[in-house]
Amino acid sequence: MAPTTGPGRIQLAGRTVQLAWLREHSTQAAPLFARARAEVGHAWCLCRIPALRLVIRCTRAGRYHVAGWPGEGEQHDPNCPFHKVGPGLSGRDHYSTGAIQETDDGVFIRLATPLTRSLIQPETRDAAPEEADDEASSRRSVGLLGLLHWLWEQAQLNVSHPQAGRLTWRTCHARLRQQLGETTINGRGMDEALYVVPPFTPAAADANTAALDAFRARLGRHGTTERRALILGQIKEVAPTPYGVAYRLAHQRTPLYARAALHARATRSYRQVFGKTAAEHGATRIALFVVERSPKGHLNAVDLAAMLTTGTYIPADSSYEVIMADALAACRRAFIKPLRYDTADTVLPDFILTDVAPAAYVEVYGIHGRETYDRRKAEKREFYQSQEGQLIEWDVTQPLPVLARSGPSI
Repeated sequence: MAPTTGPGRIQLAGRTVQLAWLREHSTQAAPLFARARAEVGHAWCLCRIPALRLVIRCTRAGRYHVAGWPGEGEQHDPNCPFHKVGPGLSGRDHYSTGAIQETDDGVFIRLATPLTRSLIQPETRDAAPEEADDEASSRRSVGLLGLLHWLWEQAQLNVSHPQAGRLTWRTCHARLRQQLGETTINGRGMDEALYVVPPFTPAAADANTAALDAFRARLGRHGTTERRALILGQIKEVAPTPYGVAYRLAHQRTPLYARAALHARATRSYRQVFGKTAAEHGATRIALFVVERSPKGHLNAVDLAAMLTTGTYIPADSSYEVIMADALAACRRAFIKPLRYDTADTVLPDFILTDVAPAAYVEVYGIHGRETYDRRKAEKREFYQSQEGQLIEWDVTQPLPVLARSGPSI
């Protein structure tokens, strides 16, 4: 008989089901959701004993789904889809409650970048921000990089499990899309404000084109304002144009155009993403663009945030971290990549191994002789000593350390 508890199993109105089934059959499960919400007020995650609460949310379209209970993510099994890293291990901790609000009705995000532009008053900023924005401002609202990291973390795309198999863009797209219906950004539904580039197949080509055309049609002038929106995709190529560059995205034929000044600032702000070494290690470049529709109907990028990932979409802060993440996956380790959001100076582990107890930490040291870097390294070692967890260190001038698990998994 199949076990009644374990990661990925949910109890809803007295019935135990697989989370994967719920996500695929949310319409069929609507009566269960409604009954659980009315009688109990929440669902149960069965990854632990006793079970843990899950929020039941209903999208604007009337579609139900479950989400982790705020503040309880660390209590879930490391292999559970609702597991979250503990306090101090995510850049999200540095936001005020007004920046990201989670309620039974959904998630409300205050984005620092406006999604409307006044056609009366001149705009003063249309270029990518430096990553080291004012800390006080970034805590009250979420920057583009913070929003990109939030989406990745919510979709658990910063988590690697050996039993999960190789992530593809199809999986990423499906998980990211699950976040849109329950989220409002600057007063607009995220399913309207954000277009996640869908995976291309010949059979889906016409539908994808129609979806992009519908998205583009929502942009442009509305009274005295011009409406902007967001596009999330994978940068395949950056090609020069007479006025700047064209960002060509994987799975999408339509490029995004940008001024040379924007790309220059983006290159400076995200050096690891646009550097030459990333491609040598099979890295992927993910970007979140703020776009406008030009008078000729082109999609123009006016702002962006970018991050480096492995070929299986695990985020990395450098090409050396790409090497480490791939090596951990090859050794079938379960791990999490903590994300900084908009905080440049937060001390976070490069990776957290979740298949041992207590959790182990992985650090990649790729810079030598820089005082600020050496000081951060010392701060990290002090933190790990206080956590009493194992520390695995790799100086990139040396061979990779032993990464295989020596004891039983948890």
